[in-house]
Amino acid sequence: MSSTRTAKILWVLWALFVCRVLGQLIVVLYAPDFLPPMKEWYSGLMPYQYLLPTQILIIGFFAKIASDISRGIGRLSKPHQKLGLFLRNFGYFYFGAMIFRYVLRMSMYPEERWFGGTIPIIFHFVLATFLIVWGKYNLRQSPTSA
Repeated sequence: MSSTRTAKILWVLWALFVCRVLGQLIVVLYAPDFLPPMKEWYSGLMPYQYLLPTQILIIGFFAKIASDISRGIGRLSKPHQKLGLFLRNFGYFYFGAMIFRYVLRMSMYPEERWFGGTIPIIFHFVLATFLIVWGKYNLRQSPTSA
């Protein structure tokens, strides 16, 4: 996969995550009828006062990654074999854990099947996919992978 294609995919995944964070923030501030209620956006594992700053850090870090790869300059655009292996493998594990979480949730709450409580899970898939794509970029672009 080329650097250009990787960057485009990373930017799309970044934009999806930004939309998720903004959507949840709009619900917190205004509770509009056209968006799902807060309980659909939020698992409650981390208090929102800590979740939002964490999400903003992720947005900033992922933007830096996508920007460096887009421009072909910057520390995060330089391929690293070990980092690539870690990111790809962790991303696959993370993705698999979210499949397990989805299956578990649907078995525990059959009345919510298929989409109840899935907003956090879906966006964890987005984050996992970002890690997988970035990992594969590092592996494919690494001098030792040639």
